[in-house]
Amino acid sequence: MYVKNAWYVAAWSTEVSRELLSREICDVSVLLFRRENGDAVAIGNRCPHRFAPLQMGKLMGDVVQCPYHGLKFDHRGACVENPHGDGKVPRACKVPSFPAVERHGLIWLWFGDQEIAEESLIPDFSCLVDTENYRTVGGTILMDANYELITDNLVDLSHVEFVHEGILGSEAIKRGRHEVLQDGLTVHSNRWCPDGLAPPAWDAMFGNYGKPVDHWLNMRWDPPAHMLLDVGVTPTGRPVEDGIMILGTDILTPASKTRTHYFWAISRPYDLDNPEVDKAWEQAIDAAFVGQDKPMLEAVQVMMGDKSFDELKPVMISPDAGAVRCRRIIADLISGECSVAVDHANCGEKDAPANRASH
Repeated sequence: MYVKNAWYVAAWSTEVSRELLSREICDVSVLLFRRENGDAVAIGNRCPHRFAPLQMGKLMGDVVQCPYHGLKFDHRGACVENPHGDGKVPRACKVPSFPAVERHGLIWLWFGDQEIAEESLIPDFSCLVDTENYRTVGGTILMDANYELITDNLVDLSHVEFVHEGILGSEAIKRGRHEVLQDGLTVHSNRWCPDGLAPPAWDAMFGNYGKPVDHWLNMRWDPPAHMLLDVGVTPTGRPVEDGIMILGTDILTPASKTRTHYFWAISRPYDLDNPEVDKAWEQAIDAAFVGQDKPMLEAVQVMMGDKSFDELKPVMISPDAGAVRCRRIIADLISGECSVAVDHANCGEKDAPANRASH
């Protein structure tokens, strides 16, 4: 089950061109391409005739020709040419089309009721394209794990001391103060970790400072799984402006129940023209996300077998407050108890931890 009335990231803008690109999203094979005018298009990838994948076909002007029997489909998913017999197009010969919006360097698709597909519901990731103030590196990771498991991992950053030891972990994170806030459907899971040594990757970025720092990790989550992390370090007791910070984009798009497209980016407001810093962050993300998070989360998925999260009756501990809140919002959206199209202040509140959960 997925949230249908929501925007999902299908690709980075740079991935979509005049070449046909397929991507599985919420168990649907989607075909992406650009029209001759540059607009991004998203239609179903499965031909309704003999179910051939359209991405193996040809893009001819603004229509896609099926590679199997030559049926042609336009950017709205309608079959516009049948090269066989009298050329009559069967009424059912069409593929679905999805509203596509290009924003913040990403292609966003709406999978539900198109009448409520408001572009204003797309969360703010403008840092990705703010080249005056930020330098951004990013990429995509395919994880063999359910998207909500990955959300749990990102909203609950207490794991970094253990999973990311030697890169992003520090003892101060474990004893830091955690606070969960909710504003409409947006959840903030914030962690303040004062007076401790910086995690190794952060110490290196901070000029091998080597002395105690205050460390913050503030995650903003919007459904279904769009996250922006404000994270940094500053000398103990000093304003955050005296330190160093980055904005981390973590956007999850479910491919299937057990596979997720993870769109990540690091946007930094320092050393904007230093390719060595680009490389350092790319290496840190590869080591932490691909080398540590990915195998852990995929192992969790294997251990769950064919059971759902709720069926396994997970034990909850204090750092889970943010993850529990996000899961309850998703459950309410799927059940129809609330909608992304309205400001539903009580969504996810029932039986959830208090809005402020500090420890």
